[in-house]
Amino acid sequence: MNRRDHSSGDILADRRFGYAEALLAEGDLAGAVDLLTQTLELVPGWAPAWMALAMAEERQNQSAKAREAYSRAEACDQDGHLGAALHLARLDGRATPPAMPPAYVASLFDDYAPRFDRHLVDELGYRGPAILMDALHGTCGDRRFRRALDLGCGTGLMGAALARRADRIEGVDLSPAMVERAAASGFYERLVVGEIGHHLDESAPASFDLVVAADVFVYLGGLGPVVEGAARVLAPGGVLAFTTQKADDGAVRLGDDLRFSHGADHIRAALNTAGLGLKLLAEASTRREAGKPVPGLVVVAQKPYL
Repeated sequence: MNRRDHSSGDILADRRFGYAEALLAEGDLAGAVDLLTQTLELVPGWAPAWMALAMAEERQNQSAKAREAYSRAEACDQDGHLGAALHLARLDGRATPPAMPPAYVASLFDDYAPRFDRHLVDELGYRGPAILMDALHGTCGDRRFRRALDLGCGTGLMGAALARRADRIEGVDLSPAMVERAAASGFYERLVVGEIGHHLDESAPASFDLVVAADVFVYLGGLGPVVEGAARVLAPGGVLAFTTQKADDGAVRLGDDLRFSHGADHIRAALNTAGLGLKLLAEASTRREAGKPVPGLVVVAQKPYL
């Protein structure tokens, strides 16, 4: 579990919480629930303990108790670092949130940064950059891009792939730890720590001729705002290319993996509203989960020339 506060401030509570986490890892759910309940008697406002309790109760199929614990975690974690609201939306069928809390995503990837590349490539068979480069070649030929923007650049895997086709690359990511690693890659002219929608709003119109997002939109719900932002910063003839997980019903869905899936109908509508012409929308899996390809889509769209 990604948790912001590694100490409750109470030594006894911390000790019980640590034992509870060990029991959870071993599959002793009843023992973990007992220790977490004791922990929360000592520190009733500590969000990580409520999150752990919610997860333990959910694994025991105690849905009502899990919802209550997630609700308590949400109330104690008002900036959303732990993502309790996402779990509640998943469990209760609440209206799909427009995006994941930025604090949750930043914290998640700060924790993930040291093992990000190895885990993605070696364990999940991640192919996002390769899929996007193949899609660009198939739709744009050998075109070279003057200035590219890498949304959610992570550690720089996409930047390394883009270096062969772009003169200058700018990257933006919510996670400072990820951006630090991207800077060390040497592929980026400029890097920014920030939310991608805000960065698009702050960027000058027509300032890029390529915008890419490799497995970034899985952390966004409706794609309309980010696609419109990308269209605004693209020069005439500029290209938007991205991957996402596939929703079969054409809509937007928040899955059990706490990632958003997008249907083809939703993507087409977002591109049409933003005035971008669709060049490619095809099935493509960028990674595996539990040894199976995760259904996905690769999309390339273009801004009309004047």
